[in-house]
Amino acid sequence: MENFLDKLSVEGLQTSGVWDMGINVLIALAILIVGLWVSKRVQKLIVSMGIKSPHLDETLFKFLASIARYIIMAFVILAILGRFGVETTSIIAVLGAASLAVGLALQGSLSNLAAGVMLMLFRPFKVGDFVDAAGKFGNVEEISLFTTILQTFDNQQIIIPNGKIWGEQIINHSHHPVRGVEMKFNVAYDDDIAKAKKVILDAVLANEHVKSDPAPFIEVENLTERATEVLVRAFTDGAHYFDVRYSLPQQVLTALGKAKMTTPYPRTKIDMMK
Repeated sequence: MENFLDKLSVEGLQTSGVWDMGINVLIALAILIVGLWVSKRVQKLIVSMGIKSPHLDETLFKFLASIARYIIMAFVILAILGRFGVETTSIIAVLGAASLAVGLALQGSLSNLAAGVMLMLFRPFKVGDFVDAAGKFGNVEEISLFTTILQTFDNQQIIIPNGKIWGEQIINHSHHPVRGVEMKFNVAYDDDIAKAKKVILDAVLANEHVKSDPAPFIEVENLTERATEVLVRAFTDGAHYFDVRYSLPQQVLTALGKAKMTTPYPRTKIDMMK
């Protein structure tokens, strides 16, 4: 009789263990399903926030959405392991130590990542802008989390780590729709400066890309040893900045020549003693 009772007790414990295991498996599946649903919902929510905010970069929100999903799934996996009696404290400690080691090994990459996040968050420039960044000048082709790609005027591709860009001065030549093009011209002291300014103004306004409003600025800036230095600032759309910058000097020089104005240049006078 005692053997029979012992047998029933063992079978009961085995049945209870199987029952408990089955319940744990069902709970684990439920946690996994809910975790997957929540992680996807959070990911879509963060991405939609980026889409609804045109002034923010969508790439950044996609990256943050992926990070959020992975973090949620990490907690889900830890919760599932906990249901089966696995000690998660040691796992967390190992993951923390591994994360620290990887962070130290990838310190430079993480610095570029942080700078990329800042560039996408504050957006000092966007794709299509002409910028001076990290000592390089060009058209922005791509902004990623780790690098920024520029295209130069001689059709070279420059890949710059974001850490170098964020830590240096950034000049965005395309930020304002209207740009001022500044240049200087020398007029001889013997020439009529008022007439010279009028000739320069006419030549500037004759350029098809120069705006009349705001009006060009033309004034004497300096008196050098050999000439009167005239500062000229013409305004144009940002898209035509370089058209004006490289066409206007020739046009002004030609106009001054037609008006019989002298353009001084360095000369050395040598007296030969007989």
